[in-house]
Amino acid sequence: MPAPSYQLEVTVDRASSVPLHMQISEPLAALILDGTLEPGTRLEDEVSMAHRLNVSRPTARQALQRLADRGLVARRRGAGTTVTSPHVRRPMQLSSLLTDLTEGGHQVETAVVSYDQHPASDEEATFLQIDPGTDVVRVQRLRRADGEPIALMTNLIPARIAPAREELEHEGLYDLLRREGQVPASANQVISARNATAKEAEALGEHRRAALLTATRTAYDANGQVIEYGTHIYRASRYSFETTLFTS
Repeated sequence: MPAPSYQLEVTVDRASSVPLHMQISEPLAALILDGTLEPGTRLEDEVSMAHRLNVSRPTARQALQRLADRGLVARRRGAGTTVTSPHVRRPMQLSSLLTDLTEGGHQVETAVVSYDQHPASDEEATFLQIDPGTDVVRVQRLRRADGEPIALMTNLIPARIAPAREELEHEGLYDLLRREGQVPASANQVISARNATAKEAEALGEHRRAALLTATRTAYDANGQVIEYGTHIYRASRYSFETTLFTS
């Protein structure tokens, strides 16, 4: 017998300046973010919520959709509304996503989507600061955290230092490079945002034109040689970058 759906106990104040749907969504969001409502918890449907809290059905629908837009719940026809896995927050530092996720307590899986060794094109040679025609490896990986797709990562690496495909299925790129004496010492990174293509959305379990975070990074060793060029996309509904700022 399935577990009963969670019903929020809240009194809606119609005299408040806070919109009714936010009076419902914000307490639910707080319970999800502090772990009171665990991933997989099913919330009551909008019809039941509207009737019980004495609000309109569009108000209840808007409250649940607001949670979905923040990536806190998943809404699927026939399956209802369920709490999703915790949002991944990654520090802004020169490290492997695998390491960051593992240290954050997430269960991580990696699938190598493609692995291709070929002579560098003019554009690829520019990215890696090598001669055109030099062998390079282009690898694309899909990373999951707690069973959900989180990032689609494409890396371009000089073939002479590139890890094997099988190694990349189990370990982080930077960890593998360090093992071979190729230590990432610095990097230039640009964080941006855009909408997902149909193919990207399918790979990441999102809807077409869903918001994505993007990171383009060029990593250098201590001698200033490029050791990898990466273009990564992340689900904005499940992922964020964090950094600490200091006053001068």
